[in-house]
Amino acid sequence: MVFPNWLSVSHFVMFGLLLTFAIAHSGLAALRSWGEQRIGPRLYRIVFALVSLPLAVVLIIYFLNHRYDGLQLWILQDMPGMKSLVWGLSGISFLFLYPATFNLLEIAAIQKPQVHLYESGIMRVTRHPQMVGQVIWCIAHTLWIGTTFTLLTSVGLILHHLFAVWHGDRRLLARHGEGFCALKARTSVIPFLAIIQGRQFLKWQEFVRPAYLGVIGFTGLLWWVHPLMITAVAQVNW
Repeated sequence: MVFPNWLSVSHFVMFGLLLTFAIAHSGLAALRSWGEQRIGPRLYRIVFALVSLPLAVVLIIYFLNHRYDGLQLWILQDMPGMKSLVWGLSGISFLFLYPATFNLLEIAAIQKPQVHLYESGIMRVTRHPQMVGQVIWCIAHTLWIGTTFTLLTSVGLILHHLFAVWHGDRRLLARHGEGFCALKARTSVIPFLAIIQGRQFLKWQEFVRPAYLGVIGFTGLLWWVHPLMITAVAQVNW
């Protein structure tokens, strides 16, 4: 089979990395109940982290080193306001990704990890803020870089998160039953849909939390270290 000249090997490597991460991450999530019964919630969380985090780091490094591979589909970096738009979208994406930092002690397995049903803050906007945050991040970076490699990476990440939405709802239904059904009726996957339909209401005081200031600070820190991170990652010969 003859491939176009722009279709570099890195496209296939990234596809393989994305598939491996998706199988490992979603597979371990699916096996959570089974695994916790055998080795306990804390140890299973540690196993989950030891598998997922190295794969995520490999993905990030490989993406940064090959982001300009392939065909250049568009060049928008010199457009007025584009840089501000991309950074603005990136900042918004972190606000949606923020709920992933709820119960950091559980994530670190210091406290017993549990499955929670949240209905406050950003969860009123969307029931799956991590998916929304990832989609926004992918849109921003694909606009900025504009290559087939970045487009492939973004499509892969979005598809994985869309599967995770279905898979996550399925697991919550199995664990919480009617409690999750009630939550699902009051929330939406599509941002602001439940609010527009009158099934949910924003409470702005829920957003006045020190952690959200931390998100803003983290975005500023990332803006500062971003060039340093790219330079450091370039030293890894992947």
